[in-house]
Amino acid sequence: MNPSLIQVVATVIFAVAIIHTFLVGKFAHIAHKYPEGSIGENFWHFMAEVEAVFGMWAAVFIVFLFTQGGLEMPIKYLESLNFTEPAFVFVIMAMAGTRPVIKLSEKIIVAISRLIPLPRKMAFYVTALVVGPLLGSFITEPAAMTVTAIILLKNFFSKEMSPKFKYATIGLLFVNISIGGTLTHFAAPPVLMVAGKWGWGIGHMFLTFGYKAAIACIISAVAVAFFFKNELTGDFNLRPDNTEKMLPPMWITLVHIFFLAMAVLTAHHMVFFMGLFLFFLGFTVVTQEFQDEVQVKSSLMVGFFLGGLIVLGNEQSWWLKPLIAGLSDQVLYFGTSALTGITDNAALTYLGSLVELTDSAKYYLVAGAVTGGGLTVIANAPNPAGYGILKDSFGADGISPLGLLKGALFPTAIAILCFEILPSLG
Repeated sequence: MNPSLIQVVATVIFAVAIIHTFLVGKFAHIAHKYPEGSIGENFWHFMAEVEAVFGMWAAVFIVFLFTQGGLEMPIKYLESLNFTEPAFVFVIMAMAGTRPVIKLSEKIIVAISRLIPLPRKMAFYVTALVVGPLLGSFITEPAAMTVTAIILLKNFFSKEMSPKFKYATIGLLFVNISIGGTLTHFAAPPVLMVAGKWGWGIGHMFLTFGYKAAIACIISAVAVAFFFKNELTGDFNLRPDNTEKMLPPMWITLVHIFFLAMAVLTAHHMVFFMGLFLFFLGFTVVTQEFQDEVQVKSSLMVGFFLGGLIVLGNEQSWWLKPLIAGLSDQVLYFGTSALTGITDNAALTYLGSLVELTDSAKYYLVAGAVTGGGLTVIANAPNPAGYGILKDSFGADGISPLGLLKGALFPTAIAILCFEILPSLG
């Protein structure tokens, strides 16, 4: 390995950005020492926004490129990158986090939960954390994360629930979302990166990955639910929305589903789905009596996070690519699962696609990438979306990276075990 100066600097900045994500709680604590509304408070609050971290440090890298070759160098570098995925996540998050989509998802989860022979609160919890993530195979993982996180926030992340329960739940959510998108070949970012090149279709995905993911989701959700059974007993009704908006009629919900479906079908064509999004915004304005405010800001922040990750992650191939190529199947599996915690899992599978791999190595690369996708907020593209939705319910200091890691360890172990011991049917 003979990295260039630019690659070394990009890796150092990337490492600093990762360290920054583990310090956001401390920065939030510092912000409280300044007068409300002051520049000091606003600055440290900005430093505590995990969604801004990689975009912020990507800007530092762009400034470095400017010092090396003037304005032409950063422009040429940025134009060489593909920002379709961040743009798509922004659009799909904003579309999925709407009142009609969330209400429809709630109805589906409630209907299925009534078939489960468990106390109602526990049954709804298990169903939300199984059905919600598995829906990600069809409406995409970012959309599933948005919908499921909002449902959990409204019904389970209240003040009477313990911090231990909340961390176990967000860890379970992140892991199940990461593996839940593997029933198809078009919904999970790490699968999208390799499916076309390796000829993986929906049949291969379901028989090789999908059914294992579904089993892992069920086992983990049921186990966590029973561990916290004291917090998941008692009377349960869906918490009412804090809004005076009316329930949307079915035709409005169907139009929202149409917009979502068209966005998914054109996920690789930014010009189309961005234009579609403008029409979607127009529709929400016309039907605003049945709508909540579209979450443009939070969706944009997640897109900003992923954009920064692409800017910095693109220069990590000098050490990631030879590392992946030199590993045996088992070491590749566990190594990829661990590496996913410090870099986006889609970046790992993309780099793996550039290396000549055996069929078994391909399987373990993708299996490791998705099983490790819940360990940190940067491990899987939809995680910043769930983080942004749920962080305020964890108190003034937000979500602890260490707490998230601990909460994700059990479902990650279950997922690793299921992908390792269950046979592929395809």
